[in-house]
Amino acid sequence: MAMKGDQVAKFVTFEGGEGSGKTTQIRLAAEWLRERGIPVLATAEPGGTPLGQKIREILLNRGAWTIGAEAELLLFAAARAQHVRETILPALAANQWVLCDRFADATFAYQGFGRGLDAKFVKSLNAFSSLSLVPDRTLLFDLSPEIGLARAKRRVTGLRPEAAEDRFEQEERAFHERIRKGYLTLAAAEPDRFRIIAAAGDLDTVRGEVRDQLECLF
Repeated sequence: MAMKGDQVAKFVTFEGGEGSGKTTQIRLAAEWLRERGIPVLATAEPGGTPLGQKIREILLNRGAWTIGAEAELLLFAAARAQHVRETILPALAANQWVLCDRFADATFAYQGFGRGLDAKFVKSLNAFSSLSLVPDRTLLFDLSPEIGLARAKRRVTGLRPEAAEDRFEQEERAFHERIRKGYLTLAAAEPDRFRIIAAAGDLDTVRGEVRDQLECLF
C-alpha cells in the first residue's frame, strides 16, 4: 500500500449476518479513525458507486420480480467489480483506510453456503470481480440468527414497505443458520485475517473491541 509518514493504508471489511450491528460499528469506527487523523473511506456492498447503488436497489428491496440464486450471485459480482475498480483501489492508492460493509466473504456466506451454489465457482468469480483484492483484516460480527433477525425487524418497523431492505431478512431461519455456519467456516480457514467479535454485546463493548482490533493495524 501507499505510505504517508508512518501510516500505511489498510483495507478492513466488516462482515456478519442480518442485524449483527456491523453497519453501526463501521460508522463509529470511521469517526474514531478520523479523530486520530487517519484518512478513511467508509463504503458498503452492494453499493459504493452509482452502478452499485442501482444494483443494491434491485437486490435488497422488495419487488414484484423473483431473483434466482445464479442471477443474484452475478449481480453481487458486477457491483463488486465496479466498486473495487472505481472506489476501493483509488482510495487505497490515495493512502486512505477503507472500511467496507461486506465484501467477497459475504458472497461465500450468502450465495455459497446460504443458497448452496458451487463453492469452487463462487471462489473463482470472487477473485475475478474483486481483482484478487484481499482485505488486510476482516471483522466478523457473530450473532445468532434469532437475535439478529429480531433486531433487523425492529430496525425496519415503520419504514415504507418499498424502502425496507428486507428481502434477505424474509428468508427462512435455516438460510440464516447456513450463512452463520459459512462465515465461521471461513474464519476458521483464515485465522490470520479474521477476528470474530461477539455481536450480542452492548454497543459500547462491541465498539471497544472493534477499536482494539483496528489499533493492532496501526
